[in-house]
Amino acid sequence: MDLSSPTPGAPRRAIRELPDELISQIAAGEVVERPASVVRELVDNALDAGASQINVKLMAGGVRAIVVEDDGLGIPVEELPLALKRHATSKIRSLEELESVATMGFRGEALAAIASVAEMAIATRCEGAPHANRLDARSGELSPAARSRGTSVEVRELFFSTPARRKFLKTDATELAHCLEAVRRHALARPDVGFAIWHEGKLVEQWRAAGAEQRLKDVLGEEFFAASRAVFSEAGPLRVFGRAGLPEAARSRSDMQYVYVNGRYVRDKLIAHGIRSAYEDVLHGNRQPSYVLFIEIAPDRVDVNVHPTKIEVRFRDGREIHQRVRYAVQGALAISRSAEEAAAAPAPEAAGVLSAAHSSSVSLGRPGPGNPPAWFNAASAQERAAPGYVGNGSLSGATPSWRSHSQGSQASLGLAEVAALYGGASPALPLQPRAEAPAPAPLPGGDWPLGRAIAQIQGVYVLAENAQGLVIVDMHAAHERVVYERLKASLGEAAIESQPLLIPVTFAATAAEIATAEAQGQTLMRLGLDVAPLSAKVLAVRARPAALAGGDVVELVRGVLAELAQFDASHAIERAQHEILATMACHGAVRANRQLSLDEMNALLRDMERTERADQCNHGRPTWRQLSMRELDALFLRGR
Repeated sequence: MDLSSPTPGAPRRAIRELPDELISQIAAGEVVERPASVVRELVDNALDAGASQINVKLMAGGVRAIVVEDDGLGIPVEELPLALKRHATSKIRSLEELESVATMGFRGEALAAIASVAEMAIATRCEGAPHANRLDARSGELSPAARSRGTSVEVRELFFSTPARRKFLKTDATELAHCLEAVRRHALARPDVGFAIWHEGKLVEQWRAAGAEQRLKDVLGEEFFAASRAVFSEAGPLRVFGRAGLPEAARSRSDMQYVYVNGRYVRDKLIAHGIRSAYEDVLHGNRQPSYVLFIEIAPDRVDVNVHPTKIEVRFRDGREIHQRVRYAVQGALAISRSAEEAAAAPAPEAAGVLSAAHSSSVSLGRPGPGNPPAWFNAASAQERAAPGYVGNGSLSGATPSWRSHSQGSQASLGLAEVAALYGGASPALPLQPRAEAPAPAPLPGGDWPLGRAIAQIQGVYVLAENAQGLVIVDMHAAHERVVYERLKASLGEAAIESQPLLIPVTFAATAAEIATAEAQGQTLMRLGLDVAPLSAKVLAVRARPAALAGGDVVELVRGVLAELAQFDASHAIERAQHEILATMACHGAVRANRQLSLDEMNALLRDMERTERADQCNHGRPTWRQLSMRELDALFLRGR
């Protein structure tokens, strides 16, 4: 078969160089997907030019016209024609500069690609120039123009030269929404720059230059900021900071998830998985967390030249990024709202209740050298007191704090007690604190974050009174979280107890699953799983975790093998252990319809105040709700 022929049997066609315009149009297929792609590239250039104000003007969602104006440095008139040539750029000069690129753009192909599929003109003026100059990309005509210092890029009739591409565009409203999102991503990363977006002559969005915290509130709303926690971690050349939304503020869509690497918005599966892992046992169902996360890393440790859109990156040590991001977010989410309120309370007695729980797992400090980001402010100082932080604010390595520290006044359980918890006759751990655990200092009821127990409803809910009003606690869900966190703290590096199967469970496996099972045999044994190949395409499970006698062992094994193949063994072990311990905690928690005494109810409330992630059960459902006096008054129309 002649590979140079378009179809078998057709006459051979000679190999020839493609025309420059066709080359640019092919490149435009990767760079320019829709109007938002043009907006992104032009705003990138404006930011690289040092702009402090960027105006974006659109017509018909950007299909008819896109104008991006900035007050940056401008382009010298002698370099203006060169700016439209493919692979012409001022950003890099050598491979060394490419490997440490710090600008938003660097490929030198965006303007040429846009000019090949649309009518484009550039008007620009440098400081000290007598006037601006305008270059028409189609004709090459250069003429004087009027404007102040900076650059205006005008793009009209997008895809006019490739009408087939234009048919794939959506409605004007949809394209406008994509353009707004493109500018929003830049606005979050550059609070020092003002942005204004106009559509059909009307101002649709404006963000004035402000501090990072104010810009976050302006772009994503006060609600997001109020329902999120500060994230900060610094270790060597890597720094992670931003805001992570609380689990109860999760959304049905993943439309409020922003990750930046060295100021560049990226979509990275490894980072996304690390963040999702931090939310593993605090999110309910398929809910999606909200977050804005910035990763600062030495430029030579990340490759940004992966895709023409520059939205994908590749890390030299992806595993390190995954773990650091995971534990940074996990640490921010660990403190429950009740503990948060107690930490902020000025009363010394109230602070004493929770000080043991915090000081045993956290060594508070300030960020390392350099000024901390604005997200890391005094107002959220207590948010720094989160598991995973040590010394100067850096993460405590790959080992989470719950493996090496006790949970304050909750003494660790021995492995014998773990086994007794699941296999014993009692359906629940004692709700009262253990005898050897130090009893909390006596406090007035109003100083307890979750208040003083007053009643129980239908053996399911505990009612408590605190300074704000009424607290309603799902006692099974709450105790399940308490038991789960105790089990995690007590298990450490020990192996999960396994139970041999009388008849091995077999299932058809892929070549990758069989290879992973053979290579990770010892790891699987630590999880209570004895898995071995039965043939070239079949795996046999000969032992399972004793705590999962009624679970789907095949599904568990497949999940563990997938984790072991994609991520490091320690992460897969930890995740599988947590899944098993969560099942044990569910069985070990106090069951519904059990009548508790007031002392038992109060002991449960105090345990919740000392327990990490106590706002959600292991499945992500809320464990308690607060009804303020204002809300109670509204129910009875008081004051109306």
